[in-house]
Amino acid sequence: MKTTDPAHTTHARSAAHPGSAPHALSLAVRDSITMLRRNLLHARRYPSLTLNLLLTPVVLLLLFVHVFGDVMSAGMGGGADRSAYLAYVVPGIVLMTIGSTVVGTAVSVSQDMTEGIVARFRTMAIHRGSLLVGHVVGSVLRSTVSVLLVGAVAVASGFRSTDATPLEWLAAFGLLVLVALALTWIAVGMGMVSPNAEAASNNALPLILLPLISSAFVPIDAMPGWFRPVAEYQPFTPAIETLRGLLLGSAIGADGWITIGWCLALTVLGYRWSTAAFRRDPK
Repeated sequence: MKTTDPAHTTHARSAAHPGSAPHALSLAVRDSITMLRRNLLHARRYPSLTLNLLLTPVVLLLLFVHVFGDVMSAGMGGGADRSAYLAYVVPGIVLMTIGSTVVGTAVSVSQDMTEGIVARFRTMAIHRGSLLVGHVVGSVLRSTVSVLLVGAVAVASGFRSTDATPLEWLAAFGLLVLVALALTWIAVGMGMVSPNAEAASNNALPLILLPLISSAFVPIDAMPGWFRPVAEYQPFTPAIETLRGLLLGSAIGADGWITIGWCLALTVLGYRWSTAAFRRDPK
């Protein structure tokens, strides 16, 4: 039996009856919800990609805590205390989870751009920005779910945040959503300009590698002097330090504002990059 993409059921009357601005806005919202539903259905039908990307931070968490935990904590000067290193490494793993999840978004966008579905959407009475909105909102939702799953593994391993207040937990959640939004727009831009899904996956690889060369696993002070600027002046390190401060009570300092600045800059850059690439007529 032939199946139909959920986005194909979008109402065509938006072109025939433009109506008022509120009416046009309601149709844009409706189209965006349709595209969001389409992306969530695709993620449900093809869970292997999300599962593979999610396994990377989970494996790293289990490896560094249960295999290297005592050695790493001793090397950081805190004695052989696996639970202390677990508390240190979880914020970095959580940020890495977001980076891994949005790689799937880049692949999904590239597939839409190269397999002809976008060309079909261009001929339909669909709000043009709704396709991007559907990808972005769907990616942020998937990132949130992935963070919750990795957080559950961390709690099962012994992670606790007893000093964080409800307001700090809310701020931590807002930080994660902001980071997910920024990285998603960058991933969408990467998917837009990639010639195929494999290239999109390779182009988005820095979103997984950058947390590995940040303060996620060891303090910056423990790194070689020539390498410290690489770890310090990148978006993941201030975000990790801010999340540590919110959940574990360590000093945040200027890292919070630096993180917000990075997120806003990446969001604007990714949005302009993605929309410019999407507006270009397909070859």
